[in-house]
Amino acid sequence: MAARSASFQPRVPPQGDLIIRASREEDLAAIAAIYGYHVLHGVASFEEIPPAPEEMAQRRADITAQGLPYLVAERRGRVLGYCYASAYRTRSAYRFTLEDSIYMDAAEVGRGIGRALLSAVIEQSSQLGYRQMVAVIGGSDQWPSIRLHEALGFTRAGLLPAVGFKFGTWIDTVLMRRALGPGSASHPSDLGGSSRGGEDG
Repeated sequence: MAARSASFQPRVPPQGDLIIRASREEDLAAIAAIYGYHVLHGVASFEEIPPAPEEMAQRRADITAQGLPYLVAERRGRVLGYCYASAYRTRSAYRFTLEDSIYMDAAEVGRGIGRALLSAVIEQSSQLGYRQMVAVIGGSDQWPSIRLHEALGFTRAGLLPAVGFKFGTWIDTVLMRRALGPGSASHPSDLGGSSRGGEDG
């Protein structure tokens, strides 16, 4: 699947002065701060110690090197949230399936910014030729994230009870999915990468 350049401009309904754009290196401090908050105070991430900025930079570089979208929402020069798509699993038969991740500044939740971000990632992923997107949501009571995904066409695919343990309690994982482009209605035209291996089942 061909990579898109950072100049990709998603078709997102305008929200005043909100800008959805490709992330840049200078966004990393804000991205790390947003993610660090969720690590320390929520269950969207199953990490318990916020990664160092250098680790966050490497994770972003690994995703953008594959031509996958890693977008931020910005207003008046301030990053309010970010969203990206990454490989769902590493074994080759999964190569047309992505997983989305989205993290918002806690003060900006519920203002439609997450919907604008995720819509843009879905659109770009579809244009790149991917066929399925999976959401792995920490916490079966995380209704803002569940409802956001439902609003954008995701349906529940499963529940993994008590697979995480954080803040002294067991945490479920909700699995959701939606088709990208034609989904499974036709065979993909690009069958490259069939020899790629990996540790995921």
